[in-house]
Amino acid sequence: MDRKTLKLVYVTPALYMAGGIERVLTLKANYFAEHDGYDVTIVLTEGKGKPLFYPLSDKVKVINLGLDFEELWTCSFLRKIPLYLKKQRRFRRLLTQTLLQLRPDITVSMLRREINFINEIKDGSRKIGELHVNRANYRNYNTEHPGILKRVFSYFWSRSLLSHLKKLDYLVVLTEHDRKAWVELDHVTAIPDPLPFTPSAVSPMTHRRVVAIARYAHEKGIDLLLEAWAMAEKQTGEWRLDVYGDGDRAPYEQLLDKLHIDRQRCALHGRTSQVEQEYRQSSLFVLSSRFEGFGMVIIEAMACGLPVVAFDCPWGPRSIISDGADGLLAANGDVADLAQKLSLLMADDARRTAMAAAARNNVQRFQMAHVARKWNALFAEVMNK
Repeated sequence: MDRKTLKLVYVTPALYMAGGIERVLTLKANYFAEHDGYDVTIVLTEGKGKPLFYPLSDKVKVINLGLDFEELWTCSFLRKIPLYLKKQRRFRRLLTQTLLQLRPDITVSMLRREINFINEIKDGSRKIGELHVNRANYRNYNTEHPGILKRVFSYFWSRSLLSHLKKLDYLVVLTEHDRKAWVELDHVTAIPDPLPFTPSAVSPMTHRRVVAIARYAHEKGIDLLLEAWAMAEKQTGEWRLDVYGDGDRAPYEQLLDKLHIDRQRCALHGRTSQVEQEYRQSSLFVLSSRFEGFGMVIIEAMACGLPVVAFDCPWGPRSIISDGADGLLAANGDVADLAQKLSLLMADDARRTAMAAAARNNVQRFQMAHVARKWNALFAEVMNK
């Protein structure tokens, strides 16, 4: 395969939001275009006319089909079905026209609405699916109120999905644990997300502060974190907890009071644009998610010199953290265990400092150059099929 002439097309809904998929795709597209000289195009369906959130190289082309599936969010159920089917037919027609015009070597689907038909588009490209959520929680983000109707729909939808995934040239997931979960498929590989930045400095480990970066959403387990902190804060009078993220903080603010947490030593903040600075002004990172596709915030924190305490949830933390060496894994969902492990590291300066050094070393394997080599090897294998 002549890497300099490889033509890549990515298909994803949008790039105007500050999401993890948007961030990772931008990083990879920029690297492949700038470093490897690939011809990279990103095809979008949403946010036409809106600025891209993350900086995109001038060498990466963007085509927005302007389908506005987001219109469905405000529709009644009866209106939603026919409107969705209409938009989906138009999506299929426009994406087919686009791929036939571009003639890419490889088309990478982020496994959204296009997975229902992308294998039937005869543009000559190899088709790769890229999944950023673990299998158990794919298309099942609302874990708080699943409901029987949703579970039934999910069962039949999952059976249909498998038939589409089997037709792909490859499915790429984020961890080895998730690769093994797709037992019906024999063309699955694991490639992690890349580290999004190289920090200009690392934490001096002098701040008595625990930090968490997470959306205020049920799957991120901020409620579990606060329950754990209510126990851990009693073990030390010096440390504080700061949480940063998007979402509705009101229920968690109420939980602070319910748990009688000292507000002088615990604060819930909105999203920060100075995330690297927040890491460096802390000495411990905590992740309390109920599940994770990967956990980019873990590798960010480790790169900034922080050991991590995390639930051993499916499946990201265990694929990153070496338990006992550069962080500690608490039993999944066990609030008391999370509190105990936080207290342990807050009380042990020497161990925390040693873990910080190990974390900085461990995380180097997620540098963009290392991750890109895995992708290049996969591209070469797919093209030589």
